[in-house]
Amino acid sequence: MKIHILTLFPELFSVFRVWSIVGRTIEKGLLTLEPVNIRDFTTDKHRQVDDYPYGGGPGMVMKPEPIYKALNSVKEDNSTTIYLSPQGKPYNQEMAATLSKEEHLILLCGHYEGVDNRIIDNYIDMEISIGDYVLTGGELPAMVLIESIIRLIPGALASEESFIEESHFNGLLEHPQYTRPRVFRDLGVPDILLSGNHKKIEEWKRYKSLETTYIKRSDLLEGQKLSPEDKEMLLKIKEKIKDKNSWI
Repeated sequence: MKIHILTLFPELFSVFRVWSIVGRTIEKGLLTLEPVNIRDFTTDKHRQVDDYPYGGGPGMVMKPEPIYKALNSVKEDNSTTIYLSPQGKPYNQEMAATLSKEEHLILLCGHYEGVDNRIIDNYIDMEISIGDYVLTGGELPAMVLIESIIRLIPGALASEESFIEESHFNGLLEHPQYTRPRVFRDLGVPDILLSGNHKKIEEWKRYKSLETTYIKRSDLLEGQKLSPEDKEMLLKIKEKIKDKNSWI
């Protein structure tokens, strides 16, 4: 996969490119990640990338010409261009899985009051938002997309199970995790995890995944395709929580 980031602050990606899974994926030859400085495509001596908005209003707007030139400098026939925008479609794991199959992504990081809408209307394939809040620019959202996407590239992680069992991969939150020591401040690890009974352990993990999802993010269960066993577990979870709350 190739990813180009159109940005006013390419230096922000210097550490990101060598960090953790990102750096390892690049080292393995599975990813090419290059920031593109939009200022390099200006024509004036001040390298101006923004101007006052037509019609008035506070703030500045990123000019279309430098963005257009920066985009064309890396765009290919198989490119998908994404604008990181608070007006975009909310990002989720399903979108990450879809984007991980793309060959070339171009991520546009906006700043100020945004970018000239002629760029959005004519040269952007997707607008994506990582949440309903305001950030200074699109660089952090771009990093979020990149990190979540490349985890799903075959060979990026040491084991496919590393992401299959993670929260949101299958629509549910992940089961609780434990490690050494076996007892920490008189708090022990659940006995089932020490039993060696793999079938029972997998059943426990599924139960806890359903339970955690029901308690923390019950909205994720809507539309989920649950097996008869899952539905039975979920019924027990609801009864357990109902009984517990009845004593409060």
